[in-house]
Amino acid sequence: MCKYVEAPEEFDGTDQGLFCAGGITGCPNWQKEMLKLLESSCWVLLNPRRASFPLDDPNAARQQIEWEYKHLRIAKAILFWFPCESVCPIALYELGAWSMTNKRLFVGVHPNYLRRQDVEIQTGLVRPDIRIVYSLEALAQQVIQS
Repeated sequence: MCKYVEAPEEFDGTDQGLFCAGGITGCPNWQKEMLKLLESSCWVLLNPRRASFPLDDPNAARQQIEWEYKHLRIAKAILFWFPCESVCPIALYELGAWSMTNKRLFVGVHPNYLRRQDVEIQTGLVRPDIRIVYSLEALAQQVIQS
């Protein structure tokens, strides 16, 4: 049964963590859908999207970035989803950084994502072992079958 950890809750890294990287601001809550798709898996979903982000707290951004930094590193794998509603500059940065490692990555791109071709070409050059998929369902299937 899939477990769930949402920022700012801490994950100790003892189980098989799967970090959900991808669009948050201005995007549908695809993380919630991914949780449903993976509910029967043995992964612990690490979700950086908070139910309520404290915009009035001047330290919130730093705390969020530090949470993501820590949990990207202790996760056993990272799932990337690039929705069509945003360019997702931080997720692109994270994909570039983690593509240069041996960390297990799952990459999905909405067919109408503005930088789809960039993700396909760059990922193919650096990590030809990664098969990019074009729906949340296909992305979840990759995770389940891994």
